[in-house]
Amino acid sequence: MSKIRVLLVDDHALVRRGFRRLIEDDDAIEVVGEASDGQEAEEQAQRLNPDVIVLDYALPVQNGALTARKILAANPAIRILMLSMHSEPSYVAQSRAAGAAGYLLKNALDLELVAAIKQIAAGQTVEDPRLAQAAAAVFGKRPLSTREMEVLQHIAAGKSNKEIAATLGLSVNTVSVHRNNIMGALEVHNTADLLVHSIRHGLVSVT
Repeated sequence: MSKIRVLLVDDHALVRRGFRRLIEDDDAIEVVGEASDGQEAEEQAQRLNPDVIVLDYALPVQNGALTARKILAANPAIRILMLSMHSEPSYVAQSRAAGAAGYLLKNALDLELVAAIKQIAAGQTVEDPRLAQAAAAVFGKRPLSTREMEVLQHIAAGKSNKEIAATLGLSVNTVSVHRNNIMGALEVHNTADLLVHSIRHGLVSVT
């Protein structure tokens, strides 16, 4: 029987090392790669084609939810286990909307991580039993699209519409439309409220 191939994604090398030791104590699982941010995770996922990605939510540059969306858009067969320090329903909801098959809190993982990887690889879903059942909530009128989440991350980084357009290969007008659509979807009326809402509900990474 072939081993479950796992990619570890966390911006702290010591955390990845701890997870690797924990996972590789089980003969049914092997760690095939590591990544420290969302972009590297996308590249490694495409190159290594792992069965399961253990993905930290609080990644620099782009958070785990946006990273998961992009990885799964390229390869829907990959299973993603999201790890987070946050138990708030909004973080769980963002992970679900991104397509993650599981969500575990990072504290007290020792007995749960290996079992969760095996469950997810077998096609099941996993949710930390300590989480509230209210995680199905959608914050605002509708979930944001992957492109809207990308634009929002750049807005949070303080970039102008012109800078965002150049980065994403879009017209300035298209970025402006996305910005307005994001604010409408989240039911906020100015950039300050947009940033507060986005940070509070885990929509963007703040570095």
